Amino acid sequence: MAESTLLLGIDTCGPTGSVALGRWSGQALEVLGQIELEGRNYSSTLVAAVGELLAGAGVQLGQLNAIVAVNGPGSFTGVRVGLAAVKGLAEPARIPVVAVSRLEVLAAKAGVRTAALDAHRHEVYLRLDATVVQAREMLAGAHELAEVDSPPARIAFCDEAAGLLIGEAWPDAERVSTAAPNAGDALRLCAPRVTAGDFVDLALLDGHYLRRSDAEIFGEAERA
Repeated sequence: MAESTLLLGIDTCGPTGSVALGRWSGQALEVLGQIELEGRNYSSTLVAAVGELLAGAGVQLGQLNAIVAVNGPGSFTGVRVGLAAVKGLAEPARIPVVAVSRLEVLAAKAGVRTAALDAHRHEVYLRLDATVVQAREMLAGAHELAEVDSPPARIAFCDEAAGLLIGEAWPDAERVSTAAPNAGDALRLCAPRVTAGDFVDLALLDGHYLRRSDAEIFGEAERA
């Protein structure tokens, strides 16, 4: 790995998204620039934003050492647009890719082990992380939250709906409110994984949805 590693981060999972460029020294990450994206316009603005970000820093695509892709959970359309762009950028230039869950980025940003994101329909995307077992992520409503044997002492959230649902289900848990995670946060979390070579096979890179799409659900209902 080069002494100075250039990393591109892409996150299009939430109501708004972002792309970020960072320089990793092996000890600390310097964010060289970040551009915020409107959620409804990912398909028309994402690639242009990446180009603008790289040009502003005087960096060519081929100089990137890795791309960090936030692959969900979140908007189906946003996740798919983001991953399509990641594959389109990474494959021709043979840039390795690290994939990371938006829930893990949120938890790391808040400095806690558990996190929840609004999944709409009175549900949350939930990350449960314990010290002795592997973290698990799931789609959870009030029923699923009530069935958790040992609710966490602290849980991060970044949207009001998730905070309210968690507060109702786990009134004794400390809710840690933080700003929504962005591409820069993903770079900070995953830069050491780049050094470790923890890359995903591009052919297997897919969205971390946790919920089936409406098309799949309604398609099954129509067939039934």
